[in-house]
Amino acid sequence: MTTITGTDGKPRCSWSNSAPEFDHYHDTEWGFPVGDDRRLFEKLCLESFQSGLSWRTILAKRENFRAAFANFDFNVMAGFTDDDVERLLQDKGIVRHRGKIEAVINNAARAQEIVEQEGSLAAFIWGYEPDASQLGEPQTASTSVESIALSKALKKRGWKFVGPTTVYAFMQAMGLINDHVEGCVMRAKAEQDRQNFTRP
Repeated sequence: MTTITGTDGKPRCSWSNSAPEFDHYHDTEWGFPVGDDRRLFEKLCLESFQSGLSWRTILAKRENFRAAFANFDFNVMAGFTDDDVERLLQDKGIVRHRGKIEAVINNAARAQEIVEQEGSLAAFIWGYEPDASQLGEPQTASTSVESIALSKALKKRGWKFVGPTTVYAFMQAMGLINDHVEGCVMRAKAEQDRQNFTRP
């Protein structure tokens, strides 16, 4: 994969300048490890909503999603009712797809179950962190052995809209892998953060 030159003259992943929203996201979030349950759950939800759409569409609406879904507090979302589904279907600030809305509400209850059984959502998810030495060239894959395994494990626990491609994009974004391309100024920073990160 190639790099582009950022406004500061430093090389970055080529996708980072394909939309105005991507520059900050690339430099501050994508590929940096996350161990917070709420943030992990939020990203899984947003990746589920992205299915069939562009990430730019979702990122541009992220604050609207947060407002609509109780800041992705899965303990609150698990209590959403049919009235909430209807409310969300009327919210023009988000993606109004009944199946996806119902899926993430379902997934909130499933997240609660994982916390009860595993101690935290982070502990469960990071158990599927790939061996970095086994990964191929950055940004050349859309799934992996681990994303397929995590997808299957989540589905077995009743999660919805968490296919292997969705899960792989989630793993890239949450730093379970460092998929910044070679030469990207953020690759070394993300790797340092991964080395300093305390696995749950």
